[in-house]
Amino acid sequence: MVFGVFDRLHAGHLYFLGHVARQGEVVVVVARDSSVRKLKDKEPKQREKERIVGVKKTGLIKKAILGDNELGSYKIVKKIKPDVICLGYDQEALEKDLKRYLSESELKIKIIKIKSFKANKFHTSLL
Repeated sequence: MVFGVFDRLHAGHLYFLGHVARQGEVVVVVARDSSVRKLKDKEPKQREKERIVGVKKTGLIKKAILGDNELGSYKIVKKIKPDVICLGYDQEALEKDLKRYLSESELKIKIIKIKSFKANKFHTSLL
C-alpha cells in the first residue's frame, strides 16, 4: 500500500510506483482533495478523480482508491490490512503518524521508505 497526492504525475512518481511494484501487488491510496487542502494548504492542480485515473493508467499498480475523508483515521489500512506500506522519501510526517497508529493497533505492517529520484528536479512543489 502507498499513500500520495499524485498531482500531475511525473517521473518521480513513476520511479516510486515502479519500486513499490517490486514489493508485490500495489494498492495506491490517493489523497482526497479536502486532505490535500489540509496537508498542503493549497488546492491540488488536478481533482481527486483525475489523479486516481492518472495513477491507474500507469499500469504499475493493482488498484487505486480514494483515501479516508478523515486524516489520520487509517480506516483504509484497517480494511485492507496490507503486509507492507511503502512511503516516499518526503513522507516523514505520515511515517511518524503511521508508526504511532500501528503501535496502538493490533496490525503488524512493515513500513519501507523508497529513496528519492532526483528530488530537486521532480518534486511536485517545484512544478
